[in-house]
Order: sequence, then C-alpha cells, then structure tokens
Amino acid sequence: MGLLGDELAFARALTAQENESVMALGSRKRYPADAHLLTEGDRSSHVMIILRGWVTVSVATDRGATRLILGLRGPGELLGEMAALDNHPRSATVRALGPIEAQVISGDAFRRFLALHPRVSGLVIRQLTFRLRSADQERSALASLTVLQRLAARLSELSQVEPAGPYTPSVPGRSRPGSVVHLAQDELAATVGATREAVAKALRLLRKQNVVRTGNRMVEILDPALLTLLAEGHQE
Repeated sequence: MGLLGDELAFARALTAQENESVMALGSRKRYPADAHLLTEGDRSSHVMIILRGWVTVSVATDRGATRLILGLRGPGELLGEMAALDNHPRSATVRALGPIEAQVISGDAFRRFLALHPRVSGLVIRQLTFRLRSADQERSALASLTVLQRLAARLSELSQVEPAGPYTPSVPGRSRPGSVVHLAQDELAATVGATREAVAKALRLLRKQNVVRTGNRMVEILDPALLTLLAEGHQE
C-alpha cells in the first residue's frame, strides 16, 4: 500500500533548464485549504505542479457520498496529466489539505512541450506507470487485508511525512515514536477504503494497546514497531 508519490517528484526530476521552461508555460495560483483543485468528471485539461502544500487525490465509490483517497501529493508533484494527454474527463478529485500554491499549465501547452522534449515525456510516462502500479496494490490490499492491517500500514506510511510541511519523505519503516498523522477519522477511513465506524473500532484497539494516541484530527504514533507488526498481519 502507498499513498505518497514517486520517490522523486516530477519537478525535482527535471534539469534546471527543463524546470525553468516548464514553469514558464503557466502561471502561479494560490488555493485555500479544502479547495478542489481538480474535480472528478470535469472536462478541463490543464495540469498543475504543486509548489507548496499537500493535497489528497480521491475517487467516488459505489457507496454514494463515500470517497476513497488514492494518493497524497506534495511539492514537485504533477497533477492532471491523464486528462491533458487523453482528453477524457478527470478521473479523480484533488483537494487541498491546507493552503496551496501551484503552477497551472494549459493542456495544449503541456502537450506541445512534451512533444519537443522526449526526456520529460519519459518522466511523465514513468509517473503514470508508478501510479498505476500503486493503484493495483491498493486494490489488492482492499481485497486481502483487514481494516486493522490497512490502517496500521497507512499510519506507518503517513507518520513519515508532515503534510503541511516541506517535501521531505523519510526512509520507509523509519517512523519514530511521537510522529503525528494530521487527519480526521473520516479522512483516515477514506485512505483505507473502510467506514468511519470500522476505523474508529480499529483505533480503539490501537489505543488500548498503547500503539497510538488520538486527538482532534490527529493520531500520534507511540509504538511504531508494533504498528508495523500489525500491518504485516501479526496477531493483535
């Protein structure tokens, strides 16, 4: 399972000259917390490169208003490239976790740039491949893991990065005691494809075993080693 993007975000894989050329294609825009940067089903085709802040990427499910969070994207990440390339409706909704700054580039300008810069085009293909593989892993996890396992794995992953801070991904499995995940229970539920009630039950079990401490929109990791064991399927 994995919500975070590739180990090297799109903009950070560019050379200095490529980065300057790509950024010159668009303009910088600011968005408030909870703003929808992209909306599932929309026919727009522009792309965005996050400059500051973090966003969630989610899709609607067959349970009405319930959404499944597929990704957590931060500075340097490219968003909206699928609609820019295939001219189909947006496949997901992108929502700001906090104040966001992003470079917004029209789909036409982005496609022309890729046609003239095959190395950058290759980076986009690599990103698409990585995200498709991640989506396959998420579907496999939904089918084979319990809610407790999925939640433990997600907390282990998210505790390694501070969504409101700079893009500083940690080495997997290196979350530390005291690491905090700043998401509400309904948002956590959306990241593991479960109901809020099921996640609340799993959190109660984790609190009882002193693995986590919960508060308003936050989960503090007290025992990362045990959390990892639970994620791997060891009996609670």
